[in-house]
Amino acid sequence: MAVFVLDRQKRPLMPCSEKRARLMLARGRAVVHKRYPFTIRLKDRVDGETQPLRLGIDPGSRITGLALMRENSEEREVGKRHVLCLFELVHRGFQIREALDQRRAFRRRRRTKNLRHRAPRFDNRTRRDGWLAPSLQHRVDTLSAWVDRLCRLAPITSLSQELVRFDTQKLDNPEISGVEYQQGTLLGYEIREYLLEKWRRECAYCGARNTPLEIEHIEPRRRGGSNRIGNLTLACHDCNQEKSADTLDAFFATARGLKKRLRQHRQSADARYRRVIQQHDRPLRDASAVNTTRWALNRNLKRKGLPVAVGTGGLTKYNRQRLGIPKTHALDAACVGQVEALHGWQVPTLTLRAMGRGSYQRTRLDKFGFPRGTLMRRKQVHGFQTGDMVKAVVPNGKKAGTHVGRVAIRQTGSFNIQTEHGVVQGISYRHCTVIQRGDGYRYHLTPFTHDRGEGRAVA
Repeated sequence: MAVFVLDRQKRPLMPCSEKRARLMLARGRAVVHKRYPFTIRLKDRVDGETQPLRLGIDPGSRITGLALMRENSEEREVGKRHVLCLFELVHRGFQIREALDQRRAFRRRRRTKNLRHRAPRFDNRTRRDGWLAPSLQHRVDTLSAWVDRLCRLAPITSLSQELVRFDTQKLDNPEISGVEYQQGTLLGYEIREYLLEKWRRECAYCGARNTPLEIEHIEPRRRGGSNRIGNLTLACHDCNQEKSADTLDAFFATARGLKKRLRQHRQSADARYRRVIQQHDRPLRDASAVNTTRWALNRNLKRKGLPVAVGTGGLTKYNRQRLGIPKTHALDAACVGQVEALHGWQVPTLTLRAMGRGSYQRTRLDKFGFPRGTLMRRKQVHGFQTGDMVKAVVPNGKKAGTHVGRVAIRQTGSFNIQTEHGVVQGISYRHCTVIQRGDGYRYHLTPFTHDRGEGRAVA
């Protein structure tokens, strides 16, 4: 993986290899400027020659791929790229949505119980043109911030964005065409009658017949399920009550009453589970998030002052299969647009996981919204703050060794460190050294392996 290089005046130069960076640090010609992504600053050089660099972007709902590539400037080699760095940016949009829903529910409860609360705002507020929900705006802002950060670390000359659009109706029905787009799933049906025909007038879970059936959410609303017709099914009263807010896997694995009813109706649990999975339509929230934010992201990228080339998802897949490149988010970003050849793509991937910058809450809350405990008011303890990347060298004891990761502070001075292999608890601040101040992200370097390259491992 290439190392970013800055000159003496902190202006970006061409990235170099790890070996060359190691030699310059050993000879005293450079100092470490940043750990993640690893950047050095030269002490004896100002300015230098650069080559065309392209940043490829593969926007996603949960994970966005980024690829920094060097392009050949000769006309006969246009379209040939050499991968320098690969990144995967993990968003936290769904966490933001859940936090806003929880805050809304707590406020509603305080108002109905006449507790201390903020007065509700007017319902006739207007929203500016191009307004996006906070969970969607987060994706646009986070990606734009990382494009700016990489432009400060490398002399990027152009951008490539996959401007993908999902046909949500075709995802449900690949054979849809023509006027069928306007007719919809419930043409000629009411919802209950449609579900009765779809599930053969029996409970979807235990197979019970000739019993009152209730409408049930396959993916519970509490866990992000929607009211789409594809997420609805029919269940008997006992199955509906026992499933409650459990996931489908947990319900079939642990529900004792369901197993008893399956034996009574001579039904196979595996067969019923497979049937529900086959009839359950895939959730469209990821596709909707990408469709909603694609043009907002494109406008933000054009404001950077760099030429932006766009490509379709079909072209990206064609390039990847033609060149024999495995499927990952970061490598998809390297295949965006017109690509003739791609070299050096077997490099590690740096995962950038958005963690936020803390919370204003002074207490934890129980499931009823009442305060539970009190949080510390100080942001720092002995010079450390939650989110800092630290290196802890423990000389002896059960936790002896070197631990590097993101720290979570305690007022007692006994910290927790989130390393690549798990959480190490109870590390004294005396053993810790800050290697990079917290910036709202957690970093993890994943070496390239054939398993990961084939798409079986996801960051």
